[in-house]
Amino acid sequence: MKRRHAPTAARRAAGADPLAAAVLPASFYAPPTLRVARGLLGKILVHRSAAGVTAGRIVEVEAYRGPADRAAHTAGGRRTARNEVMWGAGGHLYVYFTYGMHHCCNVVTRAAGLPEAVLLRALEPVVGIPLMRRRRGRDVPEALLCRGPGNLCRAMGIGRPLNGAALGVGPVVLLDAPAIPRRRIARSPRIGVAYAGPDAELPWRFTVRDSVAISATRRARAPAGGGRRRGLRSGAGGRASR
Repeated sequence: MKRRHAPTAARRAAGADPLAAAVLPASFYAPPTLRVARGLLGKILVHRSAAGVTAGRIVEVEAYRGPADRAAHTAGGRRTARNEVMWGAGGHLYVYFTYGMHHCCNVVTRAAGLPEAVLLRALEPVVGIPLMRRRRGRDVPEALLCRGPGNLCRAMGIGRPLNGAALGVGPVVLLDAPAIPRRRIARSPRIGVAYAGPDAELPWRFTVRDSVAISATRRARAPAGGGRRRGLRSGAGGRASR
């Protein structure tokens, strides 16, 4: 039986000083969104706030592919004050508040005018675990601190004021890390997008196999290859960029 690796493995994989890695360049966010989504797995999300530094290794994401994707916040070309960041250039954070209680954060992809994004669903904690516990609760197991998009934002201290933040500079950055081998990436339908009709079954959720930090849902499909169109969701464990 396979053993699921513990979050401490994320700290080992990230190296002795995960915060010393290079910031991802703007060109990282330009390729097709499905490729960016897979490429984000294993990268390190860092938030330097007044309360301290927190960081985690990305292990679960979902791709949302703009106007043609009925699960996306920009489905049908919808453009509002809330989703305006998605219409801008890639490499920015799209943060929104949902269900009156949770924030969710997404990485905007592609060029300006192509409103697509990737929802960050789960991290393996790497730096600032005591601070994450203060934000989430002292008794929350390490593997659950950043499981689900709402919990991720709470543990990382990410809220609406960070909407539109550039991910190459400023308080929130994405750092490079070794790519996850394709054999270790699974794909499955996105979570909580039943309203999207046929698009709800598109396998645009990507996870690192055997990570204990990913959301518990339907079994993911094997190796991550191409894919068809899809959107974004929100919630503590829920959906994102609609």
